Amino acid sequence: MSKLVLFNKPHGVLSQFTAADGHPGLADYISEPHVYPAGRLDHDSEGLLLLTDDGGLQARISSPRFKLAKTYWAQVEGVITQAQLDQLGKGVQLKDGLTAPARAREIAEPGLWPRTPPVRFRKTVPTSWLELTIREGRNRQVRRMTAAVGLPTLRLVRVSIGDWALGDLQPGQFTVAQVAVEQSAGPGDNSRPARSAGRRPNRPGGRRPPKPSSGSQR
Repeated sequence: MSKLVLFNKPHGVLSQFTAADGHPGLADYISEPHVYPAGRLDHDSEGLLLLTDDGGLQARISSPRFKLAKTYWAQVEGVITQAQLDQLGKGVQLKDGLTAPARAREIAEPGLWPRTPPVRFRKTVPTSWLELTIREGRNRQVRRMTAAVGLPTLRLVRVSIGDWALGDLQPGQFTVAQVAVEQSAGPGDNSRPARSAGRRPNRPGGRRPPKPSSGSQR
């Protein structure tokens, strides 16, 4: 059995244990020993980050060759059109090449926790919410994709990776699960780690997380 940590990374926190450039690291939140991030999440993005003590599981989660689906909720600037959704669905031309087709749909504003700092608000510019699922791992890919179709991202929250979802974890909380990892058949293998029940969420330093609000803070 391998250890898997599901962590709701707050805005401004780095996807590494050491602090740097004025940003706190994972050590300020995660007390579980001998686990390492499986992939990363930019400091200005929020949501699900997975950590594990198993190198094989770490590669299975983070390596693009396994094409693990990652779903994000993005608050974007502007009104979303069907043409923009179709463009995201077909793939977007970026400086480093054409992206793979994504699954994109407009969603109602989700009931997320307030962000610190708040998202900038401009009375004259409407905002919308987009759910985007990708299977690649390019640098700042979601932000670049939405910008390329004329929808700059204001807030970005990752809500799931493969079969693992953020659930009701609040910013700074984590939970630990034990998973059984099957042997990989090599590139192109679609096998998945088997999930098992985890422990209750842990709160960093005994701090009480913020309660969910009826909408996002702008």
